[in-house]
Amino acid sequence: MPDILPKNILSTIIYYDILNFPLTSFEIWKYLIAEMEIRSPSGRSNLQTLGEIVEALEGDNLKSRIEEFRGFYFLRKQKNSVFLKGRQDLVERRIQCDKNSAVKFEIAGRAAWWLRFVPFLRMIAVTGTLAMKNCEKDSDIDFFVVLEKGRIFTGRLLVTVMVQLLGKRRYGKKIKNRICLNYFITTDSLEIERQDLFAANEYSFIYPLFGHDVFQKFCETNAGWMKKIKPNWQVPNLKPARYFIEHGKASSAIQKILENLINFLWGDRIEAWQRRRQIARIKRNPLTQKAGAYVEYSDKNLIFLPVPQGGRIEEEWQRRLKS
Repeated sequence: MPDILPKNILSTIIYYDILNFPLTSFEIWKYLIAEMEIRSPSGRSNLQTLGEIVEALEGDNLKSRIEEFRGFYFLRKQKNSVFLKGRQDLVERRIQCDKNSAVKFEIAGRAAWWLRFVPFLRMIAVTGTLAMKNCEKDSDIDFFVVLEKGRIFTGRLLVTVMVQLLGKRRYGKKIKNRICLNYFITTDSLEIERQDLFAANEYSFIYPLFGHDVFQKFCETNAGWMKKIKPNWQVPNLKPARYFIEHGKASSAIQKILENLINFLWGDRIEAWQRRRQIARIKRNPLTQKAGAYVEYSDKNLIFLPVPQGGRIEEEWQRRLKS
C-alpha cells in the first residue's frame, strides 16, 4: 500500500473535522481527498479500494492521530497542537444532526412537490449541511436550482414567489426550516465555475429532489474536475428512494401550458424586464459589495453568497495540515 494513502486519509479526516463531521470507513473511501495523488508503478493514477482504506485506518501510521467510536473515525486528542479537544462528542452530534435532517428533508420534499409546476424549472437539489445530513435544528435548507436557458430571471421570480406562498422562504430572521434560494444556473451552464475543494465537497453530497435527468447531466458535466480532487467519487446512477419527486403527466402538462402562455405573452420581453429589475436590485443590495462576497448575475448564473465559507475552511484545513 503506498505510504501516501495514510496522509490522504488523515487530510480527509481533518477536513471533515472542521465541518464537525466524523466519517465511517466507507465515507472516508468515497470522499477521500487526493491532496497527494497516488500512482501505480506504470505512472497511472490509482483508485484506492475500501479494503486498502480499512487497512490504513488500522495501521500504525494513523493510530496515534485518529480514534474510532461506534464505526466513526475522528481526530485523536493531541497535546501541544491545534487538536486540543477530544472529538468523540462529534459522533453523538452527527446522530442528532441526522435526525434533524430527516425533518428538513420532509419539508424540502413537500416544497419540491409544488415547485415542479413552476414554469421553466428543470431541477431542484439540496446542498450544504442538509445534503450531508449534518444540520442543526435551527438551520435553513439550501436549494440548488436549474432553470431553462434564456429564462433564468423569469424562473427565479416564479420560484421565489412559490416558495413565499408556501411560507418557506428564508429572509431576515426567519431561518429555521426555511428555504434559502441563493444558487440558480441554467441548463446550458451546468459546469460549476469555482472548481475547488469546497465545491467538490458540496457537489459530492448534492441530493436531487426533482429533475433527475438534468441532475445526471449536471454530475456528468462536473465529474472530470471533481474526480481530480475526490478520485473515488462516482456519478450516482440510481434515483433516490425517498424525497425525490417524479414529474407526472398532469404536472408536466400544467408546467408546459404555463410556459407556452408566458412565451406567447412576450416571454423575451418579460425576461428582459426582469433582468433589468433584478440586476438593479442586486447592485443596490449592500451585501453585494461586501468584501469577500461571491455574487454573480448573468443570463447563466444567479449566485448570492455574501459570506462564502470555502476560503475560510480551506485556510483552516491547510493550517491544520501544517500543524
